[in-house]
Amino acid sequence: MPESSVNLWAPWRMEYIRALGEEPTGPGCFLCKYWSEPAQDATNHVLWRTDDTFVLMNRFPYTGGHLMVALAEHKGDLTELSERQLAAMNRGICDAVRVLRAAIKPHGFNIGYNLGRCAGAGLPDHLHAHIVPRWSGDTNFMSVVGDARVIPEALDATYKELLKHAVLLIGR
Repeated sequence: MPESSVNLWAPWRMEYIRALGEEPTGPGCFLCKYWSEPAQDATNHVLWRTDDTFVLMNRFPYTGGHLMVALAEHKGDLTELSERQLAAMNRGICDAVRVLRAAIKPHGFNIGYNLGRCAGAGLPDHLHAHIVPRWSGDTNFMSVVGDARVIPEALDATYKELLKHAVLLIGR
């Protein structure tokens, strides 16, 4: 190995890699599980809940602060949602942006849904939106060449900061 080689340890990735072949639906769906156990919100990094949605940190983030807004009900497509659910998803996305702006001050966001496995959905049967904070200059060789991401803060530390701002900004 060349002298300049460096090992980058990302042990949290193994859980993700092992789960790739699984087809989570219904009771086995981790989002359904998280929704059904509000007493575990801190463990599951759930920041807040409404009647129709909940906002949580992505356990396998693209960048620090990567959030998901998930539907409370197990539905996999936007066209299956009621007007109330559509509005709740959009409200959750807006609130997530407000909290992220206050807590970690990103310069921009990537926001979107992955509908279907071929579109990148790791959990295609339970609708959720991704809110990915971005900063000027945050693209670098690590993702392109090394197939690795550098997350500068532990999930639990980011969770505590986001939760503090969620309580202040949206009362949850």
